[in-house]
Amino acid sequence: MAVETAVADGGDKVEAPHSNKKSRIQVSNTKKPLFFYVNLAKKYIQQYNEVELSGLGMAITTVVTIAEILKNNGLAIEKKVSTATVGMKDENKGSVARKTKIEIVLGKSDKFDLLTNANNVSQETAPIKKE
Repeated sequence: MAVETAVADGGDKVEAPHSNKKSRIQVSNTKKPLFFYVNLAKKYIQQYNEVELSGLGMAITTVVTIAEILKNNGLAIEKKVSTATVGMKDENKGSVARKTKIEIVLGKSDKFDLLTNANNVSQETAPIKKE
């Protein structure tokens, strides 16, 4: 089964899953704010029951932070963590540079629906401040 790759705003690649394929977010530490990725990961978990976060080099800390925020808020459980060193072709120099890579697969926690519905209700029923 095919997986389409789309480019999100800012040039981030986001693979659109089909049927039971995992959704994947390739995280950059310079293109989008941290909570863009947190909210996107929550949407993917809600829709597909899991999300795969991946990052290269300096983006590794951002990937780990996103995963920890989702886990600490009770929204996700850690299913798999893998690390690797990959060769990336440097088009300017024509050589291959080695970069570190991390992939973290998170699954939907048992409390996910309860927590996300509670957040939506509290936001909808919050009193409106009059100025």
